[in-house]
Amino acid sequence: MSPRPTTAERHPDLQTAIKKTAWKQIAEYGAPSLSLRAIARELDITAPSIYNYYPSRDDLVTALIVGAFNSLAESQEASLENIPFSDLSGRFSALGLGYRQWAVDYPQRYQLIFGTPLPRYHAPEEVTLPAASRALLPLVGVVQAFFSAGRLRIERLATLTPALASMLTAWGETAAGAHPAVLYLALVVWSRVHGLVMLEITHQMPSFFDDPAQVFQREVDTMLLQYVGAEA
Repeated sequence: MSPRPTTAERHPDLQTAIKKTAWKQIAEYGAPSLSLRAIARELDITAPSIYNYYPSRDDLVTALIVGAFNSLAESQEASLENIPFSDLSGRFSALGLGYRQWAVDYPQRYQLIFGTPLPRYHAPEEVTLPAASRALLPLVGVVQAFFSAGRLRIERLATLTPALASMLTAWGETAAGAHPAVLYLALVVWSRVHGLVMLEITHQMPSFFDDPAQVFQREVDTMLLQYVGAEA
């Protein structure tokens, strides 16, 4: 009888195998059901083998969140690669459409980072915030470019209160010194695309909208008209 393959032989990259199995478990049973022991059983390894990488479920969840944010960031960065820096409207549209496509392709990842929080789990900001900021940075950069070109219609915004100004200034210190109006509009744009994405991936969109991408495209075009006066 041949000797039983070792864990290293069956899973040359065990850390990746653990995360892949975790995403599978989340897709099948939901994030609250995530279990290190269940992952170990599926991989046919001992629980301590997982603990070497992730001492607790929360450690694994944090790694999944960081990975999801980085995946989203990479997708956003890639969506700009072939669009000239001078084509700001094209870059804005590409980011919006790319954001939706990533969410549609990876709904479990999207809902883990932006959906309902897991019971008794609190993401450590010092670990997750850099990846989360990276995911939003391409949008901030494009909105900042509109502002620097004098194309951002900030005169149409409501009066900025001192309290909100203080919050935006604090954010700007971690966002490469972006103008408060830029950060405010980046946040608002994100909230608008997020709302449509969540309706779509949670199947809450009215059934007669059989092509949600059409709604999404119009919203991106509308934001361009509202905030920069650009023809889509």
